[in-house]
Amino acid sequence: MVRSYPRLFQLHPERTILPKLEFFTSLGVSKEDLAKTLANFTSEISENHNDFTVNYLINSCGLSPEGAILASKRTKLRSPERPDSALFFLRNHGFSQTQISKIVRSCPHVLNSDPDKILLPKLEFFRSLGLSRECLAKVLERHPGLLSASLENRIVPTYNFLKSMVSEKNVVSVFKSGSRIFVEGHCKNVVPNIEILKESGMPQSCISLLLVHHPTTLMLKPEEIGKVVDEVKQMGFNLQISTSVMAIKALCGKNRLVWNRSLQVYKRWGWSEDVVLSAFRRHPCCMTVSEKKIMLALEFLVIKMGWPSLMIAKAPAVMCYSLEKRFIPRCLVVKVLLLKGLIKGIENVSLGSVLVPVEKLFLERYVARYIDRVPQLLSVYRGKVAVQDV
Repeated sequence: MVRSYPRLFQLHPERTILPKLEFFTSLGVSKEDLAKTLANFTSEISENHNDFTVNYLINSCGLSPEGAILASKRTKLRSPERPDSALFFLRNHGFSQTQISKIVRSCPHVLNSDPDKILLPKLEFFRSLGLSRECLAKVLERHPGLLSASLENRIVPTYNFLKSMVSEKNVVSVFKSGSRIFVEGHCKNVVPNIEILKESGMPQSCISLLLVHHPTTLMLKPEEIGKVVDEVKQMGFNLQISTSVMAIKALCGKNRLVWNRSLQVYKRWGWSEDVVLSAFRRHPCCMTVSEKKIMLALEFLVIKMGWPSLMIAKAPAVMCYSLEKRFIPRCLVVKVLLLKGLIKGIENVSLGSVLVPVEKLFLERYVARYIDRVPQLLSVYRGKVAVQDV
């Protein structure tokens, strides 16, 4: 009964509940029949409220029937007035219907929020950070929990903490990319984790880098961060250098699964564990890419281009580059130069010199240098001419 009618807790036992029960029993209704009647009545009230909630979520918020049923378990709507005003408020502040549907699906109790007392102060604070209406709507679409987090007790204190650690511009970057810290706050895990990093010898510059670019890493339990920091040090990373930041991120949380899968893929291509760790120390990002991307990259570089697998381990940064945008156009240029005899053997071509430099330097080194002898080289690079047509 209480589950169906939680307002029962708000009623005064002697002044409200007891007189009603005495009246019903005076009519000759037994306690057993009275209990059954009240249970059925409150259950019917609950079902009616639930039906209204589900229908409202479908018809007014654009949720699917399945999504509406799930969302209705986390909030109850008793009349259309409050949710109507919440929806009107969101539309009036630049949220599209698609964005509103996503917000309501993830955070349905926003419909019971008072627009003037709860929602408006938060939006005004977020806008004070310099975010446009469009940008703010996108952030809140990704992190709807911000609309339910306490402004005074969670959002503002976290903002002030971040501002004491990094620049105002970087605080906004954290808000855009890792807004969960504003929902869960900084006191429970972030502050203790920063202390662990400081005690381990990491400078403020590296801590700020982690806080700005990978804030969710600092939201993990301090016990996990402590173990990862020790592991990173044992692997040979210097916590004074920024590569240690990426190493910590690569070994934390769900990233650990990616790291383990990457290790097995590299081993299948002939890398020993020592070679993998050496590559990881050179460029930690090589262990954060997907198994599929590693396989495609190595198949292209080793099988199609002919570079030895272990040569790639000496330039692990290339594993983070795009196959379509970087590998293929640059390697096609190298392929033409090999076919024309202008380069003597793939083993004489440094993988790093081909894929790592910025575009301008690559073009100077491998296109402009040979353009007189191979006029179509730039067209090959741009994908306008096939290798066999040169």
